[in-house]
Amino acid sequence: MDKEQLKNQAVGWLCQLIGTPRISREEAEAANLLEKVMTRDCGLQVSRQGNNLWTTAPGFLEGRPTLLLNAHIDTVRPVSGWERNPFEPRREGGLIYGLGSNDDGASLVALLQAFRVLSRREQPYNLVFLASAEEEVSGSGGITSVLPLLPAPAVALVGEPTGMQPAIAERGLMVLDVTAHGRAGHAAREEGDNAIYRAMDDMQWFRTHQWPLVSPLLGPVKMTVTVVQAGTQHNVIPDCCRFTVDVRTNEHYRNEALYDLICQQVRSEVVARSFRLNSSRIDPAHPLVRRAVALGGEPFGSPTLSDQALMPFPSMKMGPGQSSRSHTAGEFIAESEIEGAIGQYVSLLDGLEI
Repeated sequence: MDKEQLKNQAVGWLCQLIGTPRISREEAEAANLLEKVMTRDCGLQVSRQGNNLWTTAPGFLEGRPTLLLNAHIDTVRPVSGWERNPFEPRREGGLIYGLGSNDDGASLVALLQAFRVLSRREQPYNLVFLASAEEEVSGSGGITSVLPLLPAPAVALVGEPTGMQPAIAERGLMVLDVTAHGRAGHAAREEGDNAIYRAMDDMQWFRTHQWPLVSPLLGPVKMTVTVVQAGTQHNVIPDCCRFTVDVRTNEHYRNEALYDLICQQVRSEVVARSFRLNSSRIDPAHPLVRRAVALGGEPFGSPTLSDQALMPFPSMKMGPGQSSRSHTAGEFIAESEIEGAIGQYVSLLDGLEI
């Protein structure tokens, strides 16, 4: 196939995926569709665990490093601002509109085409393509359920919308549920201990505290209060105030260690929902990064989370589209971006010594 044929086929797959709702944890129909595409259109031997699909290039050799290509099937739920049906693909002026077109359908179909091209050539590595589920919710039925079933990757290339620039670091995420306790009383009298006022002191700390270790790629740790719940009625002093804090970490702080430091600084009760989504980073001297730079790429640190956070091995994030289009009404991808991505992926990986 020439470049135009590869692009046209990938665009056709993407339009089929857009027309198949695939909200996180509800990807079964889309996974069925993609499985048919991989077997019928591509002639690949496909393995499946839940709604995760993977295939290994022919000529697998024990003892040779494995390169993992990964993109996710699922999408977020459509936001309210869509003026067209988010599940109806629309092709207008070289653009494809629809939910998941940019995040992460374009990377998914471009990586699948790149896998096919690379598989036809002798490579110095084993090659695995994985289409994973539940990425948008970091769910237990997603990539963590599959990695133990794959050949152990030496490195991964994760397809996400980065404008085809190499993201060599990524912020981690820790969500904190914080509870300030007071004592109820009548608002008309000088009694009670207002839990909202107690919480306000800790909210101000979260707003203003600066952690000393700043990443040259990711910047400082960012802490943001995003949800507040308190009170029952206007004349009752609230005895409890709950709020949620979104914490975006850099590579200098592991989530669990940062949690311990936070607990030492605030008076409220702090509970972390999970410690599993740590910041990730790949060595700038890694052959994958060096090849990307040689091809004109400019490494950067990504503020958004992906399945990289769940990969206990080096990984780099790179894909067509722009992160700013993700999760928005009117999400789109350019057909030229898909065509360019297929070629860039092949140039990046063909013959790469890892």
